[in-house]
Amino acid sequence: MLPKTAAQVLPLEQSNTLTSEWLVYQSETQELVPYVASVHSKQRSLHQWVTIAPSQPFLIGFTAQKDLSLFLNNKLIFKADSTATYKLNLSAFVSDLKPATGKVLLTVWHPSQQPNIKGFYNDVQQISQDKEPGQRPLSIRIRDYVNQNTFIIFLLVIGLVYGWLRMNYPSDFQALFDVRAGGRTNRLDEGVLAKPISSWSSILFILAFSLSLALLIAAIHTNVQHIRLFNRLFPVSEADITTKISLYTLVIFVFIIIKYLFLKIMAYIFGLEEVVEVQYREFIKTLLFLGIFLPFVMLLYLSMNAYIPEIILMVSNVLVSLLLLLAVLRVFVVVNKKATVLNLHLFSYLCATEVIPLAIVLKLIVFSF
Repeated sequence: MLPKTAAQVLPLEQSNTLTSEWLVYQSETQELVPYVASVHSKQRSLHQWVTIAPSQPFLIGFTAQKDLSLFLNNKLIFKADSTATYKLNLSAFVSDLKPATGKVLLTVWHPSQQPNIKGFYNDVQQISQDKEPGQRPLSIRIRDYVNQNTFIIFLLVIGLVYGWLRMNYPSDFQALFDVRAGGRTNRLDEGVLAKPISSWSSILFILAFSLSLALLIAAIHTNVQHIRLFNRLFPVSEADITTKISLYTLVIFVFIIIKYLFLKIMAYIFGLEEVVEVQYREFIKTLLFLGIFLPFVMLLYLSMNAYIPEIILMVSNVLVSLLLLLAVLRVFVVVNKKATVLNLHLFSYLCATEVIPLAIVLKLIVFSF
């Protein structure tokens, strides 16, 4: 529950604007009172009421000490993983908040010291002042750029993992990434594909793919909008990119592993146990084969995102969608060679095991903002 405070009305020109009127919480009266530096030097939480118009950007800049956290209506929206200068668009976090008399409470908190509120400022976007008569003001969609060092380090880790796998499991690497054999289905029972989740090499290949896809998803969604479902289950701050990537990697890895169990259950229900092995092998083979190109997509994102962010965002989303769609199409092609998919029973089974999960995954990854 938000602290009680005397009624305050901000002038209209202060909408989407930080002020210098910070407040502190008095536990004795359960009210917010004006902050006085000489009196409240030990306060670790500072507040102010802000009016946020969701349709317009509310971009602030600030220098944050490590572990500094920002809250809107007591909901965590940011945590600094290091001492640095950050920019944040508050409008991106108010869609599911309920304003109190038109305002939301911005809280700045640090676990061990008073936050440096003097470092907070309004980061005004400079736009052209030359407007035609009657022209409406532009609504600018702000994207919050974050430190890219984490992404670069993870890319190096992925490269090292693939290099190590190529040196220590050359036959498995050849079976998965030989372009000449990419369209052939008669090699699904060879090498690592014979038992896709029964050896350490296969687990490492799947883990490398999971990390590659998680890295790209984290890059796409960090600067646009949090995936709401994941945020509700696992609250992650904007700055904690490492936690985000680790979470997405785990979710993708577990999804790939448990899909085999899911196929077994669905095949038993439909009476199609004979197609499970071929279906799962082709699913793994296509994902891992296409997944080796994901680090290159990530390099494109990191190198060009600052210049053409909207185009790079669209390209990244399209490529992720194509990867998942091609995996499903390849499964249909391979299973069709074993038994025609024109059979309504088999077609219904493939829709239940491939098409519906694909639609759910695309909704979570690509169409979640």
